Amino acid sequence: MPEQQTPRLEIRNLCRSYDGRAVVQDVSLSVMPGQVTCLLGPSGCGKSTTLRMIAGVEMQDSGTIHVDGSLICDTHFRIPPERRRIGLMFQDFALFPHLTVAQNVAFGLDGGRAEQRARVEELLTRVDLMRHIDSYPHHLSGGEQQRVALARALAPKPRVMLMDEPFSGLDNRLRDEIRDETLDVLKEEGAAVLLVTHEPDEAMRMADEIALMRGGRIVQQGAPYNIYNAPRDKAAVAFFSDINVIRGTVQGALTETPFGRFLAPGQPDGAEVEIVIRPQHLRIDFDRSGQGPLPTAEHGTPARGVVQRARFMGNESLVEFRMDHDGSVLKATVPNVFLPKPGKALWLTIRRDRCFVFPAGRG
Repeated sequence: MPEQQTPRLEIRNLCRSYDGRAVVQDVSLSVMPGQVTCLLGPSGCGKSTTLRMIAGVEMQDSGTIHVDGSLICDTHFRIPPERRRIGLMFQDFALFPHLTVAQNVAFGLDGGRAEQRARVEELLTRVDLMRHIDSYPHHLSGGEQQRVALARALAPKPRVMLMDEPFSGLDNRLRDEIRDETLDVLKEEGAAVLLVTHEPDEAMRMADEIALMRGGRIVQQGAPYNIYNAPRDKAAVAFFSDINVIRGTVQGALTETPFGRFLAPGQPDGAEVEIVIRPQHLRIDFDRSGQGPLPTAEHGTPARGVVQRARFMGNESLVEFRMDHDGSVLKATVPNVFLPKPGKALWLTIRRDRCFVFPAGRG
């Protein structure tokens, strides 16, 4: 059996409070060499505070931080930030305007001038900026400045790279391209990467593992596929996409709804539950003189609604329905162009295998 690899970065039970208010509560995670882990969550949930504690620019109230199995910080022992071999990248890039690209990348490098120059040229070649080696930051585009910041952070060969919303200053046209380029370089360097973001698309695109934060805690952690397809509560589903919620009451481990019965295992009779489904998993069918499609095992029983509005979103259409049975509004998305007129009656069915059933009020 192969020997288990030591995590490059491991934090255990980190806590931090300000004026009696808990900002980070009992946060633990590990990141392996070459792995990208995303701390994902809304603004104010404790992501950046966690990053600052790992970097050493802020002290935790309790908990420990380890790099390659060695303790670098607890509440009594603390290795200073400059000796932790931890790289930092922030959203404002923080380049020195009075230094050239080469001087920015070389800043903080040890060794002789020739050794420093070789490392600078190696990294600028990797990020395709050798032609700008003697330029100043204000001569560069936002995307080019971001790549210089990446090269500078990687120059000392950090064991851990911390990235706090590093792409938020880029326009949408550039963002995906720069993300992919950055990810390639980070993987080549083999550092453990902890990326903070509030954008689910960014986490899904870049991460090997996502740690979903809320209220200072990690509420769910795993591969992007598992986080998306097996969310722990309604809020976890809603963080990644729009949702529809259908409410019901449990009787005999089943919940009766206008869309048919749904299993609610483990819920007592009389319990209120919420059936959560994403708009892309609603199926639209035409009205046939007051009749809809026949029920099926895959999609259950159809329920009728009236179109409130329909909008084309670029690669899909979003249609909102007022449902006949209770007046609630459900949203469905359809690939390409589908723009039925307001007032048109249509039938909806639900992908049974794409529904999540949670106790009412959870998340």
